[in-house]
Amino acid sequence: MAALEMTGTTDAAWLRGSDRERATGLTATTAYSSESGRTYRLDRLIGKGGFGEIYLATPTPRDGLPEQVCIKISDRFSAWIREAYFAELLSRETRALRIFDCFVEIEGPRTRYCLAMEYAEHGDLGAWLERKGAQTERFVRREIAAILQPLEALHRGQALHRDLTPFNVFVCADEQLKLGDFGIATHQLSRRGVTADAFNVFNAPSEIAWGKFRRWQQRDDIYQVGLIAAMLLRGDIQSPMRSRDVRGLNCSDHLKEVIYRCLGVRGKRYESAAELIAALRARPAQPKLGRVGSLKGKRLSFTGFLSHPRSKAIAAAKKAGAIVQSKPARTTDVLVRGRPNALQIAGSAGGGKLIDVRRLAAQGHVVKVIGEKQFWRLVEPASRVRRASSTKRKRAQVQKKSKRH
Repeated sequence: MAALEMTGTTDAAWLRGSDRERATGLTATTAYSSESGRTYRLDRLIGKGGFGEIYLATPTPRDGLPEQVCIKISDRFSAWIREAYFAELLSRETRALRIFDCFVEIEGPRTRYCLAMEYAEHGDLGAWLERKGAQTERFVRREIAAILQPLEALHRGQALHRDLTPFNVFVCADEQLKLGDFGIATHQLSRRGVTADAFNVFNAPSEIAWGKFRRWQQRDDIYQVGLIAAMLLRGDIQSPMRSRDVRGLNCSDHLKEVIYRCLGVRGKRYESAAELIAALRARPAQPKLGRVGSLKGKRLSFTGFLSHPRSKAIAAAKKAGAIVQSKPARTTDVLVRGRPNALQIAGSAGGGKLIDVRRLAAQGHVVKVIGEKQFWRLVEPASRVRRASSTKRKRAQVQKKSKRH
């Protein structure tokens, strides 16, 4: 069975005496829970990190527990109480790593805070991917939707995980992914989020890591889930993953679009786990070309390659009385769609502006999409009328001059 792994290093002062012996696997000791009356034989050290140490252990008596569990031992009270609290909160969620027992042991001047928890027999997601490699889209959709269930329960209760990394997603029996490690999870008083004072810099949104935004929100948890989905598809947790890299993922255009929204502009991300679950389950309707009678007074944007320079199209739209916008927004009425760019983020219908149109439609704001041919038919009559008027004025001016002479 694979070891459960953690990131980080344990404080050297932490490993003294019998602790050092256990770390080298020389001596098996026990931990006793005054809460349940169980004794846990610590068989071997299988992980250590900033939180503490994790041992593979055998419980006695079992009383319904698995044959083997993990004992997580720490000297940090705050992380221990957080993890115990959120594990209890998610006790009915089958895709949250289960905690069976929480107790305190006192050894002389030192207090050990202990958790008896489910053993992830295949290790954390990072270790498992290193062995297994890239996963199929079917697996990714199913398992991401599954771990989103406990996250949705957190979000519904106005709580944030803040540490959704491949080292805190675990691979259990039947290679099912489960969410764990709630050591920095916290409740928020409002949807504005909490101060971003604790996070893994390598898996945090760049806006948070660079200090542009100082509050962690549900959409930042969503960013981390999108990153995990991309890691599963690539079979790699080491290489940088940016929103523009989504086009290279080996999956459908729809899943690319979902991941792109998770990783892309912060204000356009899914705002909760529930919204992301819905997006994974339902493919959005592709925008069909519609018709408009006039562009006068319409707020308009362009996407794709046009048969004429974009500057000419903008000038023609303005002459027709339209207000040109650089990209679709809540005020946009019309999107003029040219020939698709082969390098769009998610296929022929997966350009950023088309994704925005679908996002706006889901919020109840419908943007009419028209083809380039219809656009030119709408603007050219107006141009011809203006040219005719201009010609007529010039002829009148010439006639006046002739009469004077």
